[in-house]
Parts: sequence; structure tokens; C-alpha cells
Amino acid sequence: MTIHYDQQTHETYGRDAGGPATWAPPPAPDSGEPKQPVVRRLWRGRPEDPRWARPAFLGLLLATLLLYLYNLSASGYANSFYSAAVQAGSQSWKAFFFGSLDAANAITVDKPPASLWPMALSVRLFGLSSFAILLPEVLMGVGTVAVVYAAVRRRFSPAAGLISGAVLALTPVAALMFRFNNPDAMLALLMAVACYFVIRGLEDGRTRWLVWAGVAIGFAFLAKTLQAFLILPPLAVVYAVCAPVSVKKRVGQLAAGLAAIVVSGGWWVAIVELWPASSRPYIGGSQNNSFLELTFGYNGLGRLNGEETGSVGGGGGGGNGGGNWGETGWDRLFGSSIGGQISWLIPAALILLIAALGATRKARRTSVTRGSFLVWGGALITTMLVFSYMQGIFHEYYTVALAPYIAPLIGMGAALLWDKRDKAWASLSLAAAMTATAVWGYVLLNRSSDYLPWLKWVVLVGGLAAALGLIFVSRLGRRLALGVVGLGLAAALAGPAAYTLTTVNEGHTGSIVTAGPSVAGGRGGGPGGGGGMPGQNQQGQQNQQGQGQQNGNGFPGGGMPGQQGQNQQGQNQQGGMPGGAQTGDGGGMGGGGGMGGLLNGASVSDEAKALLEKNASDYTWAAAAIGAQNAASYQLSTGDPVMAIGGFNGTDPSPTLAEFKKYVADGEIHYFIASGSGGGMGGSSDGTSSQISSWVQENFESVTVDGTTFYDLTQPKSDS
Repeated sequence: MTIHYDQQTHETYGRDAGGPATWAPPPAPDSGEPKQPVVRRLWRGRPEDPRWARPAFLGLLLATLLLYLYNLSASGYANSFYSAAVQAGSQSWKAFFFGSLDAANAITVDKPPASLWPMALSVRLFGLSSFAILLPEVLMGVGTVAVVYAAVRRRFSPAAGLISGAVLALTPVAALMFRFNNPDAMLALLMAVACYFVIRGLEDGRTRWLVWAGVAIGFAFLAKTLQAFLILPPLAVVYAVCAPVSVKKRVGQLAAGLAAIVVSGGWWVAIVELWPASSRPYIGGSQNNSFLELTFGYNGLGRLNGEETGSVGGGGGGGNGGGNWGETGWDRLFGSSIGGQISWLIPAALILLIAALGATRKARRTSVTRGSFLVWGGALITTMLVFSYMQGIFHEYYTVALAPYIAPLIGMGAALLWDKRDKAWASLSLAAAMTATAVWGYVLLNRSSDYLPWLKWVVLVGGLAAALGLIFVSRLGRRLALGVVGLGLAAALAGPAAYTLTTVNEGHTGSIVTAGPSVAGGRGGGPGGGGGMPGQNQQGQQNQQGQGQQNGNGFPGGGMPGQQGQNQQGQNQQGGMPGGAQTGDGGGMGGGGGMGGLLNGASVSDEAKALLEKNASDYTWAAAAIGAQNAASYQLSTGDPVMAIGGFNGTDPSPTLAEFKKYVADGEIHYFIASGSGGGMGGSSDGTSSQISSWVQENFESVTVDGTTFYDLTQPKSDS
């Protein structure tokens, strides 16, 4: 075999006689010394790496871990909707498997359960607490940083990998979601893993890498359904064009990868669909108790076209359109609400991507360097386009899916152009990326006029100075050139780092959360960052204490317009609907019992907790409540199953009135917690939740505890 090294693409090729060209990493020098112990090899890394590389990498992982662990429990139960399901899964293996909201298995969450499994196992191991629920999310964040570093370091250098890892760790929305219990943390990790495996496949053409990529995407489907498939087209096209094997073998490998997706993502779906509906929980978010309906409707095509049965309308179609989830269009990700979450380095990433593709335009078809840019760049652009134009439910935190694609493009692009900095086009491209970052960072920071007002000038001036230095960097001495690089990195990361530090310093609760400070024209941040419907304001502050319990007085029949805002520790919610009728990830709006709503759960006083806990073991469900967030608060407070009537929105037809009457007749439910009309958004007067609520109010005695009305389903009215 003859080994060839390509100076232009930094690739080593081996060619057998008559065989295809394949990539292989440069062989490590054989010093003849005995192998070092495992711990020493872990610390020193690869023989070809500089001595600082492995300690710096481990230091990056440790710093990310400590950053994400800091103040972790301030978020309490975070999104109580998922925390309740985690609690249920820690108590019942059946609830664990299906992703049930309660251990008695009345109804599931409106997503597949894979993201719940690590959290439920953690709670089984450490007991129910905020830390136990959120620790797996932190570890997923550290894992994602490690995967991105490994992918970039293989093709480029340890320095490029470190830059990529640092960019990812300091992305504000990543710092938010890798400390939160929504499915997005697992999705981001698995998407990064899938890209890594595809790049490994581009290196040596082995089928196993495509299979492993398919497994990663399949399990990502079990975390957040069809969003996992957004990057399939670019990954498949890049491999089909660039893989170092014959066309016939490429087709077979892609088929094997597709089969791996079907098996790894479909096994759970097949079991659920074949399981008798009478002996499993209702599939939350569906209207026909079907996971396939949920997948292709409410969580699938409905997210794209806004036609989500049982939910709310979608976004606008661009122009002057608005819609419930913000105006759609190419600039959506740069708007007031979303820009500070993710877009800091998007302009630079796109500039570096274009420059890198230009630099490798003459490389051979199987260039792994170019293939790497196409993998990460294709994933970024495809996901950006979908997010920009989807008209269904869209929240700011969805953009964490972009972070694992932006970070490698920054590290790889900077490394590739730095190696070619003696060429005018390369230094000018670096300067252009730095200029775009500085100017855009200034714009983003200027949207929060009271937030570190000096920082925007540091970013702008420092970034422009670095850009000027990069133009002439090939003429500078080594120390001065490194100083320009350091200044550029500091200016580029100062803004997102500040947002990240603000994010980890505060608790975040509810169904909609945002990173960083509040911004003009957006519903972002502040402490806890959340919000409901865009363009609307909620007076008062909300502050969740301890393990997700809240202080405040509930009102019988649910929240009413004009109600007093609840105080939650460090949580400034914006954009909520009056009266607790708010929107969450599940869509919809609906009043919640005891001031509960769709964004946040109900206030649970000690008196209410004591009421529900009394003789709770005698019943299958200690209580029932309209809407999942409302029910979740009481369940997390008492530790006893609470039935969520109607699922997240209160609009799912489960249970029916007849089924609920049977539960009551069989003595399976103790209390019904009042929750207004009970219909949720779109819940008409003849809807299932409203029917149940009306029947209970007409036939059972009630008691008011700390402002919340509880109907005792074992005490019928004397005149009924």
C-alpha cells in the first residue's frame, strides 16, 4: 500500500493496487517503549498530540460539567409536566416504558419516553429531587461537547476541537436546555452523535458507521419524534456522494442505516401500537389514542403547517403575518425573541462554511475535510430552514438543536483558514467572519439596554480590532498573531458567555423557558425566562420554590382574568395569558386548578397536600385535575398518582365521561380539583373535560382549601 498526504486538504490516503482511495489517520510513531497505563494514556492522549491537548480537553469537560451543575436545583422541578412523568416512571416500570404522567397509567406525555428514561433511572437511584431529575441532562450536555470535540479533532487539530467545544458549551440556549428536563437535550446529543458516525463512515467507508448513525437517529426519534429526521436528507446525500466506496456499496450502506433507524426507533412504536389499548395508558396529545396519529399529526406535519388538532394555531406566513408563534421567514432565528438564544455565531459559521467549501473545491470526491463541512453545514442549514418557516408550535428553546452544528463549523472553519492565512482570501474570510460576529454581537447586546451596557462596546471594538489584525495576520510575528486570535475569541464568546452565566445563575420553570436577560420586543428571559403567547404580557412575577411548589392563593374554578400574579423565585414570566390560561409545548390554553395553567402548575399549599394525602393509598388516584401541568403539581407534591384529565391541554378525549363515572363508581378517584371550564384551548362546552367538570360540580360535595376547590368524589350531594 502506498501512503499519500494531501497538503491542501490535510488528508492521508492509502491505495491498494486497483482499489479505491481511503483515508487513514497518520500512523503514530512507534517509539518501541512499552504501553503506558490506562490512566496515563487517558491524560496524555494520542502520541501525535501536543502535551497540552488532552489536559485541555479534560479541562473543557470539567469546566462544562461545573458550569452546568452550578445552581442546578434553582429550577426546582423545571417543567413539572415531564417531572411528573419521571416520578411516575421511578415508581412503575409500566409507566417508565410508556412515559405515563402518573404511576397508575391514565395517560402519557405527548412525546415518546426515551428522554424520560435516564431521568427516571436517576430518580430510582438517588430519590426524587430536582438534582436527580436534572443531572442526566447535564451529563448529556457534557457528552455533546465531547462528541463535537472528538469529531473536529479527528479532521483538524486539538485547538479546533477545543474552540468547537467551548462554542457549544457557551451557547446560551445550550446552557439552558442541558440543565432542563425537556426532550431537547437528548435530541441534541444524539444528533451530534449521528453526524460524528457519518463522518467516520466518510473516512473508511465501513458499513458499521452508517448503522450506528441510524441507531442514534432512531433513538432520537424516541426522544422527539420527527424532528430527529430533519438532518436525514443532508446526511444521506453527503454520504451517497462522498463515501470512499463503490456506488453499489453506498446504496447498500444507506439501506442498512435506514433499517437501523426503523429498528431502533420502531421497536417501541410497534409494541405500543400492538398493545391492547384497554391495558395501556392513553397516548397523550392524540385524539384517537394512537401514537402514529400523534407522530404524523400533532408532533409531525402539524408542526410544519400549523394544523395541530387539539392545539392552537401556528405562526404567520411571513410579511406582516404574525400568528401565535411569531412571524415566519428567513430572519426568524435572528429576531428579538430568538436571536440571543442561538444566533451569535450563525453569521460567522455560514461565512466560514462558504470559505471552506471554496478552499476544498478542487479536492477529490472522497475528501473527508469537505465532507465534514457538508455534514455539519447541511444539518445546520436544513434545520434552520425548517425552523424559520414552520407554522406550528415553535419555542425559542427548540433552537438548541442548532448548537451542535454551529460549533464544529466555527472550529473547523477557523482552523482550515488559519492554516491558509498567508493567502489573501483566507485572511479576508477570517476577518469577515470576525466582523460579522462583532457587529451582530453588538446588535444582540443592544436589545437589552440595561444588561451590561459596556459589554456591547467591548465586543464591537475588540472584534473589529481583531478583524483588522486578521487581515494582516500573516505578516505579524507569532506572539502578535496569537494575541489577535485570543482577542478575536474573547470578543466572539463574550456575549454568549455573559448570557450563559446569566442563565445558569437563575432558575427556570414551566413549559416555555428562555436563556439570558429580557430583550426589547421579545418574551425572553429575565430570571427564569419563560413566556406564553408572543405579543402578550402577564402582569406580576412568578417564582417557583423548592421542589416545584409555589406560594400563592388559588381560586375556585380556576384562574380568572385580572388575577394577581404569582411569585416564583427568580422567575419573570412574560407573555402569559390572563387567568393562567397559557400556552405550553403541548400547545393549547386552559385554566388550571388552584391558579394552575398550561405554562406552570398549580400552587399546592400544605393544607391541600394534607387533604390529598389522607387515605391516598386507598385509591388508584388521589385526585383528578384538568390539564397535565395542574395535575403534575399535586402529584409531585404528594407523591401520589393524580389523573390528568385531557392530557397537557385538557383537550384529549381521555377519559370519557362514561369512563370517569366508572372510575368514580369503583372508588378509584378520591378528589376532583376544580379547574374552570375544563375545556382547554378549543375545549367546547360539550368537550370531554367540560362534561366531566360539570358532572362533578352537579353531583358531589366540595371543600375549599386555601382558595382551591376540591370535590370529594366519595361524597355525593344529598339531592343528587
